[in-house]
Amino acid sequence: MNWKEKIEKDIKENNIMIYMRGDKDAPRCGFSFRVINIFKNLQVPFETEDMDQDRALWDSLKERNDWPTSPQIFINGEFMGGCDIIMDMYKSGELQKLLGLEKESES
Repeated sequence: MNWKEKIEKDIKENNIMIYMRGDKDAPRCGFSFRVINIFKNLQVPFETEDMDQDRALWDSLKERNDWPTSPQIFINGEFMGGCDIIMDMYKSGELQKLLGLEKESES
């Protein structure tokens, strides 16, 4: 299986898939660290793939998403973007809503 096929398989099989520098237990850059902390704080399952393990993985992701940096986050099979986008979505509550975590409003 090539990287393009593996990426498609990963994003189909995982509601949240993060391509990053390092992994969920040992992120190797601040942006990856911030994204991991958001999802850990939300207590939702997610998977990661280390983009540094193979230059072909970086190239495949850049080509697929037209996004030159890491991390690259997919939710429900859709490419969402990177750290800044996820942080903004989290702060606004949009991420929680997308993940079905928003609390019912009390009347």
